[in-house]
Amino acid sequence: MTLLNTSLRRKFPLFLVAAMLSLPSFAADFNQTQRLANQGDARAQYDLGLMYSEGKEVRQDYAKAAEWFGKAVNQGDHRSQAMLGVMYGEGKGVRQDYFIAAKLYEKAANQGNIGAQYNLGLMYGKGEGVRQNYNTAKEWFGKACDNGYQKGCDFYRSFKEAGF
Repeated sequence: MTLLNTSLRRKFPLFLVAAMLSLPSFAADFNQTQRLANQGDARAQYDLGLMYSEGKEVRQDYAKAAEWFGKAVNQGDHRSQAMLGVMYGEGKGVRQDYFIAAKLYEKAANQGNIGAQYNLGLMYGKGEGVRQNYNTAKEWFGKACDNGYQKGCDFYRSFKEAGF
């Protein structure tokens, strides 16, 4: 199926970083964020993961980003689940593993994370980390669409027009 072409394959992990809908909530500075993260604050752990993944206020370090996202994932933070899913999908800071990426996306998507819903649709459409299933892909695109993500709507319509 040509719905999920190669250029989209290169772009989908970047979508999640760019369109998380919840803007980064960086604390006043790195030290304050790190202090809160070390105290177990999931929001600060997510923020610290973003700082390391984007190289903001610190030297970019994907392994440290994955570590901090992982701590927030253990607390059920959907943003961190989605971001760690991106890292597993791209192999940044962790060994590339589509299966783990899909599991993380699914956790976040079930909590209403639009980026994860969209990315999970892509994974089902391509059969990466999950058994390829166009109907399930369409469902996830539909959820992303219902939550206001236009690309989700576009893919949902494409899959529907293709008979799925």
